[in-house]
Amino acid sequence: MKKIGVLFGAENSFPSALVEHINARNVEGISAEFVETGAAQLDKAPPYSVILDRASHSVPFYRAYLKHAALYGTVVINNPFWWSADDKFFNYTLAAKLGVAVPPTVILPHKQLPEGNTDRSMRNLQYPLDWDAVFAYVGEHGFMKPVDGGGWRDVHHVHNRDEFFRAYDQSRDLCMVYQKAVNFDQYFRCFVVGQKRVRIMPYDPRRPHAERYLKDAAPASRTLLRRIQRDAITLCRALGYDLNTVEFAVENGIPYAIDFMNPAPDADLHSIGQANFDWIVSEVAHLAIARARTAPHVPELRWSAFLGAPPVRPKSAKPAKKKLAAKKHVAALPKSTLPAEPALAAAPNQS
Repeated sequence: MKKIGVLFGAENSFPSALVEHINARNVEGISAEFVETGAAQLDKAPPYSVILDRASHSVPFYRAYLKHAALYGTVVINNPFWWSADDKFFNYTLAAKLGVAVPPTVILPHKQLPEGNTDRSMRNLQYPLDWDAVFAYVGEHGFMKPVDGGGWRDVHHVHNRDEFFRAYDQSRDLCMVYQKAVNFDQYFRCFVVGQKRVRIMPYDPRRPHAERYLKDAAPASRTLLRRIQRDAITLCRALGYDLNTVEFAVENGIPYAIDFMNPAPDADLHSIGQANFDWIVSEVAHLAIARARTAPHVPELRWSAFLGAPPVRPKSAKPAKKKLAAKKHVAALPKSTLPAEPALAAAPNQS
């Protein structure tokens, strides 16, 4: 029997519904349960073919356990190696290089030195900092947020230099990014599952948390929805995330990717609503079952393999002829580097 384990923290509705949904499908040879672990032994494989990770971002013990499980062939959703190496500034830079629109963004030095450091640790840092250049690039209306934060913790919305420096003074030893505010007239949050299925949901981050998923939003154009879908998939494929939420703020018809480092996205019934909840439970169940069928997947024992890099193949003892090799190389080139466009799964009130 192949087991799908769900690792979770304080949330209730999504983990319970997911386990029930998977088991209700009665897939032969596959069952789901909540993960249970104690002190893990390095020479003992965890009993799970697949683990859905909803908790390791805040519990280092769980993160180490999941990497250990991956070494034994457990498929972890999302990849704990990618997640450990991720940060918002890297994501924004990657998005820009992929052709996804992002607002001007800078990364700022720590306001207070990280613990254990002195002024001598910062001798490579420009001093004084060129604040005029920062404001010339980003502007004075923006958002300051931790480079590896989430859940709106330590996020500051600033409208001028005075507010900027007050927020910066409160950032302690956190590393912060400062990003130009988008004056949006539409905003969307997208569930992306398996790097191909997308649920586009009208959203308003200015509302109270329980009211952010909109039921009365004006319809969006198909052209805009297609671009949002394409950009969301592009980002998740580049980041290696099989479960993520990607947020877009739309200004003058351009969807700017604002937040897309959410590998354990909010999926609570009471915040996302019944229709969105039913969709995410069904899609994640489908993904977990599909991965369980092909597990275990034991990668090469090298770091890049755990990030999804293709295996290193031994060189042939007999070198191929140059002309033949050239022909094979040309034949192997893909016709397009763009991902195949799947069917659009948009939330209600969009046409």
